[in-house]
Amino acid sequence: MRKLVYYVGVSIDGYIAGPGGEWEFYPLADDMMAWMNTEQPETVPAHIRAAIGLDAPARRFDTVLMGRGTYVPGLDAGVASPYSPLRQYVVSATLPDSTDPEVEIVRGEPLELVRRLKKEDGMDIYLCGGGKLAAAVLPEIDELIIKHYPVVAGTGIPAFSGEFRPTQFTPRQSRTFSNGATVTWYARAN
Repeated sequence: MRKLVYYVGVSIDGYIAGPGGEWEFYPLADDMMAWMNTEQPETVPAHIRAAIGLDAPARRFDTVLMGRGTYVPGLDAGVASPYSPLRQYVVSATLPDSTDPEVEIVRGEPLELVRRLKKEDGMDIYLCGGGKLAAAVLPEIDELIIKHYPVVAGTGIPAFSGEFRPTQFTPRQSRTFSNGATVTWYARAN
């Protein structure tokens, strides 16, 4: 069965973005970007892939799931299909139907969508964000890939924003980069 994998960057204090969606405060490094481009190329937004000439096939994911708050900033910048050629689902009760055939707006319960997608054949499902959606689908998250950046945000959009629901994951491996960021892989604990 396919896995739902939450692959996200967070500050030391657990924020995926600032209160206005800012993410530029995360320190970047060439070795980390090279790793992301090689190991997770399909998670690099399409407009960035085009700008850097990244034309690599998907390695792990063929489907992406995101919330309104993750999708709208790209849409506002003119990027209607941020993760082409992946199957793209945006969970939102307020967005109008997408005019892009690669993007489906989902108004229903995200857990039902995830459970249906996990039963289909294919590669794993990339949970792109945000925090509200991640909290809503937490019972179905099989793996976390967390990019921990060495910066305190102070406030912002938390990685999980929902009810109190302690869920244990087990660290499996970790890798550190020249900017001090660490990527850690976690599997859902039994």
